Amino acid sequence: MKPDHAMNETGNAGRRLPVRRGRLAFVCAAVLAVASASAFGEAGELLYNGIRLPETWPVPDRSPKAYEPMPVPYLQAPPSVIPIDVGRQLFVDDFLIEKTTLTRTFHHAKEFEGNPLLTPTTRYEMARSNEEGPQEGVVYLGHGGVFYDPPEKLFKMWYTAGWRGGLAYATSRDAIHWQRPELNLAGGNLLLRPGLDDAAWNNAVWLDLEAANPGERIKFLTQRSASEHSLQVSADNRKWTGEVETGPAGDYCSFFYNPFRKVWVHSIKREGPHGRTRYYAESPKFLEKNVYKRSVFWVGADRLDAPDPAIGDKAQLYSLNGVAYESLILGMFYIHLGPNNRIAGQGRYPKLTELKLGFSRDGFHWDRPDRDAFIPASRQAGTWNRGYLHSTTGICLVVGDWLYFPYTGYSGESPRGWEGMYSGASVGLAVLRRDGFASMDAGPEGGVLTTRPVIFSGRQLFVNVDCPEGVLRVEVLDAEGNPIEGLTEAQSLPVSADRTLRAINWRTGEDLSALAGRPVRFRFHLTNGRLYAFWVSPDTSGASHGYMAAGGPGFDGTVDTRGAAAYRDAAGLLPPSLRRP
Repeated sequence: MKPDHAMNETGNAGRRLPVRRGRLAFVCAAVLAVASASAFGEAGELLYNGIRLPETWPVPDRSPKAYEPMPVPYLQAPPSVIPIDVGRQLFVDDFLIEKTTLTRTFHHAKEFEGNPLLTPTTRYEMARSNEEGPQEGVVYLGHGGVFYDPPEKLFKMWYTAGWRGGLAYATSRDAIHWQRPELNLAGGNLLLRPGLDDAAWNNAVWLDLEAANPGERIKFLTQRSASEHSLQVSADNRKWTGEVETGPAGDYCSFFYNPFRKVWVHSIKREGPHGRTRYYAESPKFLEKNVYKRSVFWVGADRLDAPDPAIGDKAQLYSLNGVAYESLILGMFYIHLGPNNRIAGQGRYPKLTELKLGFSRDGFHWDRPDRDAFIPASRQAGTWNRGYLHSTTGICLVVGDWLYFPYTGYSGESPRGWEGMYSGASVGLAVLRRDGFASMDAGPEGGVLTTRPVIFSGRQLFVNVDCPEGVLRVEVLDAEGNPIEGLTEAQSLPVSADRTLRAINWRTGEDLSALAGRPVRFRFHLTNGRLYAFWVSPDTSGASHGYMAAGGPGFDGTVDTRGAAAYRDAAGLLPPSLRRP
């Protein structure tokens, strides 16, 4: 599972070839102005992918009493023409698919064999708390934050040291081996000491690589009391400014940046008729006072979130994080399955939360087609990830062929043997093939997938495909659905490979720039394989110009502008178990 580097032997990797993007962007916009239609109508903002928002946004008519799956208007009535210039196009739903005989399969992350990666060792992490019964030995992301910082070529982790402890900091060159730097601030690797004078608990941190003001590069949300939170910013982890109150909410609130619309989104916890739920607020400015007071109900667990058979409690939405990955927003849903705090506290074992996925193309409505745990708890005594799993802001890192998902697991037992509901928390890693959330699959008999009409301004078609024992061919259809001469199935050069970045060529060449700005369909013919994504790049590097979640080695910022070159930069950082021939 490697990128196809053969396309770059001429030295064009990472170099953008001239494409008339200005004129084509105008043409694409004109096409969309005529052709775009969705369930939202024509009143509101037109998004990068052809979806038009309603005039009133965010949508205020969701009820916390609802226990049905969230409706997704853009899937009920997708745009008639879909722009695909932003990011790899993933098959996690039917948004891009007009018709197909392929079968969709959802895939789950696999636990990294070296887990856990960061365990409690310092006196701050081993400190015992008696607020909710004795707790000990905690390295806790909570929401925390794990990001890649390109200027320093470092993975950076912000976490809570000890149960309701201070905000701590760790760094890594490879996201596997972590160090706790001596900061000379609040003791050891603490940025802020425990207690309400500095940091309280449930801290969320975001490394903002797009910050216009360097003094606001690090965004910080902390819980000050049972219901109060505040927002702060920093340039360097040392001096924090702002301290803007958000308004009242429950614990475990978080936030993320939606770069498609350039707004900060707040994921706000409130109790509802079905237990813990999430409310939504957005703002173009991070330090906005009382932003929570403008929130609307967002989402909760629903009837498709099955109870755990051994517990039987109704599922609740404990928390929700989001991040832009390629062409959509990836959501990490913390599904709480019980038991309640009293029972878990008496039993001195962790309650059960597991991590499940949702996907959004408008930043508000979530499609959750797979209700199995993306990252499950082991449920077994004596394991580091027995229960109470938590993800992090940023959700995942992009490292070559792989997505890395840092997360916290609780064992219920500290390294010194002390048992408690919130004892024994460590940080581990789960991994997934890049773009690997869902694949469209074919067996020996083969199958076909035809996209809806799409428009682009690039020149080279790429795919993420796994078919070393099969064949993939691609043809391009015009607006009427007729194969375009020179780009037919018969003229498509067959691909038999397992690559997360692979160019598609035809006997007549590979340059699609003559089709830029024109609605076309792609038709994929596949046997014995899995198709994960496709995209049209402006150059032969395969750069997708999509968003890279929490970042990764080889990328200059939050957007993939380097394609195959980023794979090469990441190759030396992969552990042996993740390296491919």
